[in-house]
Amino acid sequence: MLSRRTSWDLAGNRLAARLDEARASGRPLLDLAESNPTRVGLAWPAEVLAAAFADPRLPVYEPSPRGLPEARAAVAAYLAGRGHAVDPERILLTASTSEAYALLLQLLCDPGDEILVPAPSYPLLDVLADLQSVRLGRYPLRYDGEWRVDVAALEAAVTPRTRAILVVSPSNPTGAVLSAGELDAIDRLCDARELALIGDEVFADTALGPAAGVLEARRALAFHLSGLSKTCGLPQVKAGWIAATGPAARLGPALERLEVVADAYLSVSGPAQLALPRLLAEREQRFLGPLRARLATNRAALGALAGAPLDALASAGGWSAVLRVGQTLDEEALCLALLDDGVAVQPGFFYDFERSGYLVLSLLPPPARFAEGVARIVAGVRRAAGAPADPE
Repeated sequence: MLSRRTSWDLAGNRLAARLDEARASGRPLLDLAESNPTRVGLAWPAEVLAAAFADPRLPVYEPSPRGLPEARAAVAAYLAGRGHAVDPERILLTASTSEAYALLLQLLCDPGDEILVPAPSYPLLDVLADLQSVRLGRYPLRYDGEWRVDVAALEAAVTPRTRAILVVSPSNPTGAVLSAGELDAIDRLCDARELALIGDEVFADTALGPAAGVLEARRALAFHLSGLSKTCGLPQVKAGWIAATGPAARLGPALERLEVVADAYLSVSGPAQLALPRLLAEREQRFLGPLRARLATNRAALGALAGAPLDALASAGGWSAVLRVGQTLDEEALCLALLDDGVAVQPGFFYDFERSGYLVLSLLPPPARFAEGVARIVAGVRRAAGAPADPE
C-alpha cells in the first residue's frame, strides 16, 4: 500500500539513538553536533521578530506563484550586494531550500533520472531525491590542503539519465567553495551536455574568501538556492528562494514551468513574505555579525589540535569543521565513546566521505563550550589510538 520511494530503513542507528537519548536526558552535554542557531545564543530578539511580523497587510491574502513583488525585490537587493544583478522576475520564493530542491527536481527530472551531487555532502539530499523518484550520482571533492572539485571525475560521472549538476558552495560539511575556474569548467560541461546547474549557496555569507556563484554562469541554465534559514539564522520563518539565469531560449520556458509548479503549492506564507525585506535588511546586525565572530573564534580554537593525533582540514567557509582522525579508528565507536564522555560529534560516514577516519563538528556552540569539547575530543582520540596522554 505504500510507495517504494518512501521505503527507507527507519530503524535508525546506534549513534543517532544514543544522541537523542543524551539530549533528552538533561545530563550535561557539550553538543558539537548542534546546527540550530536559535539554540546556541544566536537567536533574534523576540521583540524584533514581533515587529517584523506586525504588517497591517497580514489579514489580506494575495496569492502570487513567484512570491510578492516586494519580497522578491528584497532578495534581488541581497543578491546585488553579493555582486549578482538579478531581475526580480527571475526570482521565485519557496518555503525553504529543501522545497526549492523539490521544485527543481520536478521541473528538470522524470522518474528514474539523476542529478550529480558532490561527495562528501549533506545526507538530506538523498531523502529529497527519493521523494521525487530521482537518483543521485556522486562526483568527488578532493583534498590536497584545500578542497577541489575533481572536474574529470565529474565529467566521467555524467550518464544519459543525468539532468543536472549540483554544486554546494561553501559545502556542508567540508567548507569547500567553488573557484572561478571550476565554475567555468562546470558551466561548459552543462552547456555541452544540456544539463542544468544548481547552486546551493545557503552558506555564501560565511565564505572566508572569493567564491564563484552559479549566477555568474554564462552558458548553462543555472539556479541559485538560498533562504532565511542560513542568511538570517531564522529556520523557523520558512522562507527561501530560487534565482535563475541562463540563455533566454532555456531560461524563459524553465521559469514559465517553474511558476506553474509553484502555483500548485503556494506554500510560502504571507507573513513570511511580508517580513522578508525587513529581516534581510537587518541580517548583518542581528545575525551575520555575531555569527562570523563565533565561527572565527571557534576555528581559532582548533589550533589547540597542534601535536594531537588528529588535524582539522582547511575550510573556506560554512558552519562546520572536519577533523581527520585516521582510518584505523572506528568512527562510530569513537563517537559513542565521546558521547559517554559528554561530547556529541558526528561521524564522517554520515556525509559520505570517500574513506573512513573523519569527525564533523558544528562551529555554532558558544566558544567556551566548543573549546572544552575540542579538548575532550583530543583526549578521546588519544585513548582510542592508544597514544600517551597529553602531559599536564
